[in-house]
Amino acid sequence: MRHIISILLQNESGALARVSGMFAARGYNIESLTVAPTQDPSLSRLTLVTMGSDDVIDQIVKQSRKLIDVVEVLDVTARAHSECELMLIKLRVASRAQEAFDAVCAQRALHVLEAAGELRCLRAAGTGTEIDEIAAELGAIGEVVELVRSGVAAIETGSAVLGARVLATAG
Repeated sequence: MRHIISILLQNESGALARVSGMFAARGYNIESLTVAPTQDPSLSRLTLVTMGSDDVIDQIVKQSRKLIDVVEVLDVTARAHSECELMLIKLRVASRAQEAFDAVCAQRALHVLEAAGELRCLRAAGTGTEIDEIAAELGAIGEVVELVRSGVAAIETGSAVLGARVLATAG
């Protein structure tokens, strides 16, 4: 089963390497990984997507908590959450397919970043499934020249805050 793991870690040199090294050493695969500073510049949030049974994910969470730079770990999959992924795609669109291209852009709220000749550079955001669907729709209209995906960013909805105690004492 697909799981989204959110890890709050110290924004220190080597912290990401230690987390990814732990995954590699135990043979866990990372399907997607996103990391960036939080509202507290001393902390970063690492969001990763992996596959595994509940027992495997439980082991990942426990082993991650043992790492020196890790402040908090949460499997957000089973909790109410919002997730988003960014895709940039460069597409070659023949003039005969322009109408279909415009329709998909309007329906999917895609942002055309650049249009030069038959090439179109677009930005799309949505869940991983939505991004897969958009890429397939665009691929049916034109030739995908280049595609870049950011990986998943996820946040628990409601009043819960990952690392709330840590952030409260740091402020």
